[in-house]
Amino acid sequence: MTQSHPFYDLHRHGFVRVATSTPKVRTADVAYNRDGIIAEARRAHEAGVDLVVYPELCLSSYAIDDLHLQQAMIEAVEEAIGDVVEASRGHSPVLLIGAALADRGRLFNCGLAIADGKLLGVVPKSYLPNYREFYEKRWFTSGIGVTGRTIRVAGQEVPFGTDLVFASNLQRDFIFHIEICEDFWAPAPPSSLGALAGATILCNLSASNIVIGKADDRHLLCSSQSARTYSAYVYSAGGHGESTTDLAWDGQGVIYELGGLLAESERFSLEPELCIADVDCTRIVNDRLRLPTYADAARAAGNPEQAFRTVFFDHRPASGDLGLQRPMRRFPFVPDRADKLDADCYEAFNIQVDGLMRRVESAKAKSLIIGVSGGLDSTHALIVMAKTCDRLGMPRSAIRGYTMPGFGTSEGTKSNAWKLMDALGITAEEIDIRPAATTMLKDIGHPFGRGEKVYDVTFENVQAGLRTDYLFRLASQHSGFVVGTGDLSELALGWCTYGVGDHMSHYAVNAGVPKTLMQYLIRWTATTQVDDSTRDVLLSILGTEISPELVPAGEDGEMQSTEDKIGPYALNDFFLHHVMRFGQKPSKVAFLAWHAWHDAARGEWPAGLPEDVRATYDLPVIAKWLEEFLKRFFAFAQYKRSAIPNGPKVSSGGALSPRGDWRAPSDASAEVWLEELRRGLPSSG
Repeated sequence: MTQSHPFYDLHRHGFVRVATSTPKVRTADVAYNRDGIIAEARRAHEAGVDLVVYPELCLSSYAIDDLHLQQAMIEAVEEAIGDVVEASRGHSPVLLIGAALADRGRLFNCGLAIADGKLLGVVPKSYLPNYREFYEKRWFTSGIGVTGRTIRVAGQEVPFGTDLVFASNLQRDFIFHIEICEDFWAPAPPSSLGALAGATILCNLSASNIVIGKADDRHLLCSSQSARTYSAYVYSAGGHGESTTDLAWDGQGVIYELGGLLAESERFSLEPELCIADVDCTRIVNDRLRLPTYADAARAAGNPEQAFRTVFFDHRPASGDLGLQRPMRRFPFVPDRADKLDADCYEAFNIQVDGLMRRVESAKAKSLIIGVSGGLDSTHALIVMAKTCDRLGMPRSAIRGYTMPGFGTSEGTKSNAWKLMDALGITAEEIDIRPAATTMLKDIGHPFGRGEKVYDVTFENVQAGLRTDYLFRLASQHSGFVVGTGDLSELALGWCTYGVGDHMSHYAVNAGVPKTLMQYLIRWTATTQVDDSTRDVLLSILGTEISPELVPAGEDGEMQSTEDKIGPYALNDFFLHHVMRFGQKPSKVAFLAWHAWHDAARGEWPAGLPEDVRATYDLPVIAKWLEEFLKRFFAFAQYKRSAIPNGPKVSSGGALSPRGDWRAPSDASAEVWLEELRRGLPSSG
């Protein structure tokens, strides 16, 4: 394979590299400021940036008061604009700079879009702060109502107004909108209409002096606006070099996408700074497609896409393997906020606990029935059940746990099952299913019933079915119901025995929990919530090979491995998140997975994850298991998902209930996804 293949180019996958810039600035020194802007534009070009957002009025500097109205200043700014436009020729970034422009006897505080030697258009500021330390109405005219116009700047006649969005001719989803500082502090920011008109990247050129707590307010506004408008929000504030006559400046730059922080600058830096992140414009568009509220809001606003003018532009994006500059979560379902880890894990658990509590109350159950294997799923479900009983004031003895050894059960998992049940104080029993399984295999004429070592799917399903059959009959006998243990990852892959098997229960408490989240929650429970003896059992369970334990160990003692058959759950959960939640193309999922997993030293790992489970996967391995995932997810597993019992959704990443996040035909073909993957990946030959 070669990394010159288009697969490695972030632009191919819908990413746009954006940056906030805090250039060197000197109060009222236009030539100095112009040179600082151009220097940062060159740095951005060398970094492969596609869009740079500078601070408000960066050509003159912001805090110059009545100097904005001096004719010499106005003319110097316009001349400098021409210099910046010319300097942009042949460079990759679109530059958004701030300048005051005179037009028909009025002065406007403007954002200018410049690309490859051309001034694309000018957007005036709508909301002019005129309170406390601000006095903008003394100098500037509001841009409210300025639509459908042009303005002459540096010898060019260009579109002018608050009704502009800018769209790349090369990347379909690279569409941006400009607003300026106070605009996004307003009750109805102009960028809301820009987003409804199709802009995926909302840009704010700001000066914004700093006071205690204001940086947090900016984060809040950027996050909420990007989440509310299903967009990216790029904010760039003025920094060191602005006038400190009465104010101070911190140069804050932040980039958000769909409410999540991608990057932020160093505040109060004395040096020019570029804050860079790769925005996933296709992810934004895909999210809008899934959320009818976006289209309804556009309709309610009078369909802004019809009123806005779209300025199309050519630019020169860098090509090749530019890396990927954005946080990449290897475990997208796992809490990643170290400062709120306890709160997030508590919340995940209590979603399940609350769901199970309501079902116990509704069913008026006297007992809860569960099969305890000593594996991850039943362990997690049992912990949830114990917490449910505690909150309902029921004795834990109302939980009836059954370990049911079969032909492949190991002594280790059986021992762990007993230790766990004892530690949690539930009613525990053992039922050996091997005699009943042998009888059934004989009755149906299976070779194993004649003494042959045939360990096929039927051999496995007889055991899985018997376990579930016993549990249902025990539920009837003890006036209770069966709590299912199967998880979201298994539902995605169809890794469960349909009908009378682990597919079925009275309430599937784990159905919204993927395997990686389950592992993490068990580890969190072991280290923060239980006594030493229970902790040791939980850590032993976590360290055990994931296995259905339906086939006897081989002569070498090696147990049946689930992940050898269906792939690492870490990858499968990664695939699931990006396919289910955002509908990403397989080749893009592979691109994201490669950046997340090929180098263990890069990026953050979830807090507390042990070093020995921090795996790496190269592209051939990713491609192999992604192909297997696509076959299972699209062409095989849906008939099982269409008939699953009730269970609570846990993660914003989604669930697979046919009554919730995911509806699909059971007889679909996976060929569209498989073919896209084959076309998109570099050849392994």
